[in-house]
Amino acid sequence: MAVRFDHGDDELVETHEINVTPFIDVMLVLLIIFMVAAPLATVDVPVDLPVARAATQARPDKPIFLTIRADLSLALGDAPVSREDLRAALDAASKEDREQRIFLRADKGVAYGEVMEVMNALRTAGYLKLALVGLDGGDGK
Repeated sequence: MAVRFDHGDDELVETHEINVTPFIDVMLVLLIIFMVAAPLATVDVPVDLPVARAATQARPDKPIFLTIRADLSLALGDAPVSREDLRAALDAASKEDREQRIFLRADKGVAYGEVMEVMNALRTAGYLKLALVGLDGGDGK
């Protein structure tokens, strides 16, 4: 004997509703992330930088060039000089005129810290007028 239970139609009923709860959850999380990240992405230091309109200055008749070579050795003009003898060599080259400008040039491979050490040595020696020498124009390479 066969028994049949009737469960109604064999057709599946389609539901036309979309569950939007996960979508809303994701949107709220993204909103919070952007609210936290947006202030961090902007620089909020107002600075009104001046425009540089400095004219090139006339070069002195006998400029004093102090050079930092790639091997960190110093040269005053064309003559090598040690860091210990720097003050005496500068006094001799400037005839002890500490108001005279010293033109400092360094190889581009020299670290910034080394340039600062030489600048501090110049300050200690009493030479406060310093000009950094670079190449004019070019494409920056």
